Parts: sequence; C-alpha cells; structure tokens
Amino acid sequence: MKRIILITGGQRSGKSQKAEELALSLSDNPVYLATAHIWDDEFRERVRRHQERRGPQWTNIEEELYLSRHNLAGRVVVIDCVTLWLTNFVQIENGKLKMENCLTAAQKEFDAFTQPDATYIFVTNEIGLGGVSENALQRKFTDLQGWMNQYIAAKADEVILMVSGIALKVKSERMKSEKFATALR
Repeated sequence: MKRIILITGGQRSGKSQKAEELALSLSDNPVYLATAHIWDDEFRERVRRHQERRGPQWTNIEEELYLSRHNLAGRVVVIDCVTLWLTNFVQIENGKLKMENCLTAAQKEFDAFTQPDATYIFVTNEIGLGGVSENALQRKFTDLQGWMNQYIAAKADEVILMVSGIALKVKSERMKSEKFATALR
C-alpha cells in the first residue's frame, strides 16, 4: 500500500531527525534518498555527519533530479529534501527564473516517483515563514517552493509540521476520514 508523508518546518526544526525516526519505526532497513548537490567542503562535511548518524542499516542513494530512476517499491524511503531537490530544477534564462517549467517538471517527476507502492517520507522547508527577501530570484523560489509543498501536501496521507523539535500533526488519515464523514451528514 502506498503512503506519502510530508514533514515540513523551518531550518533546524528537527525535520530530518523526525523523518529518520519514523522510517526506522516502519522498517529495519529504510532508504535515505539524498537530493542535495554538494557544492562546498562545509556542506560535504554536513552530509558526512548525517550519514554517520544514520548508521549501517540505511541504504543511501544520492539523486539530484530524477528520483523515479530508482525503483523503491515496497520500501520505506526518506527523501531529504524537497527544497534542495527543487533547486536542481531551477532554470534561469537571461537572469530570469522560469518557474512554470520548474514546477511542472518537479510535479511530473514527483508523480512518476511515487507511483509504486512504498512509504515515502518527504522532508521539506517552509521557507516562506520568514521575511520577504529583497532578492527577486529568492522571492520567486519561495513561491515555487510553496507551490510544490502544497502539491505534495495535497497528495500526502499525513503532514507533520516541526516546530523547535516538536512534531505537530497537520493532516492524517484519521483527520481525512472525519472530514469525509462530516461532509456526508
């Protein structure tokens, strides 16, 4: 049975750790699908610490763009993170971000990747919770991120918001069932 879980929140809110704990509660050998492009030594060290923390029971896969290349049917998969994955779709022409192409491509890839029955735990950032950037490109990316988060949340069975290390359930199967039952009355 397919299950999609979205874990969202601000930077350093505990999203990745929550996703890993959840994955380990569901599987003895989960998959960690890392989407980041490693662009400097500081980030490379951050990735190394994350891998070390996870331990040998994890299958680690690095994929910057085409998640659907990996058939993970029947597995529990943490995808960390949507924000970094989405940056890999960014297309800039003449200094302008072409958001509609990025969003369409990311949505199409998301749909292809999540087609097989598996448990998908997506980690993402709520970058729009902060102030409005002075940089036009950053504002456009914030919009793109928000739209993709909404897309995934709409398809998710469960959405968890992390705030200062505390998990808040925003959406669950039970909530969907109660809403449906109320609508039938």
